[in-house]
Amino acid sequence: MGVVVTDAEVTLADVLALRLAIDAPLEDGTELVLRHRTTGAERDVRLGTPGARAREATLAVSLAPLELTAGRWDAYLRHDGRRSRLRSVDPGFSLDHLDAYALCRRTLAYRSYRTRNGYLALKISEAEPVAEVRAIWFREGRFEVTGLLAYTGLEDDDFRHEAVLTLDRRQTSVRIRATATVQGVRFHAAVSLVDVVAADPDASAGAGAWEPALEVEGVATPLRLGARLDDVDGKRRRLHYPSATVDGVPVRPSYTADDELRIEVGG
Repeated sequence: MGVVVTDAEVTLADVLALRLAIDAPLEDGTELVLRHRTTGAERDVRLGTPGARAREATLAVSLAPLELTAGRWDAYLRHDGRRSRLRSVDPGFSLDHLDAYALCRRTLAYRSYRTRNGYLALKISEAEPVAEVRAIWFREGRFEVTGLLAYTGLEDDDFRHEAVLTLDRRQTSVRIRATATVQGVRFHAAVSLVDVVAADPDASAGAGAWEPALEVEGVATPLRLGARLDDVDGKRRRLHYPSATVDGVPVRPSYTADDELRIEVGG
């Protein structure tokens, strides 16, 4: 069965849209099978009846009725009990599309992608509201961060929402608050590094981490700052930012194993 995915996308309505390059029409009874990589659970969708001989075919599969769970699902084609992994040449990544997809309030987020070995797969994750980080830097003694509010349901317009950046130090239960700017779903926040170091006089004695979050008018719960919309997994290992020094105390941003942002002070 000579089939290759040339274009794959999960639409804003959570429909898996595929364009296939095919050697021959798909045979009657062919199924698309999605298999959970960890649990082995499977979902199958019977594809349409064969058409005239062509070099291309398109498929549209609504994902919500399949009741897929969080995790990674590999795609197969199956016919007469024989199945084969579905090859793909589409990397399945568009930051603009991911931004548009994240504007809607959702419970699950679906994304198609190509595996390292060149096969089609789906990544499904919980879609709780979050402040998605796009850029962070130190400037003029401040820590600054910009990004996008994801899965909140707010409109991507010019309306300004009152917002506050909070930094929490769990080890000492200390909290710092700073005014943030939110316009539509785009945010910018800054906090003085001097204030961060001064709020924890024991920082020079040992490393500690501050947990940033945004409190935004119109959003029920504080939004953790993180970076999950892109295709870079394991940011704690892969992304290393330069540090700043305040009164001899090093300050550096980093990510957790769950790709949440932290500000590490001291150490």
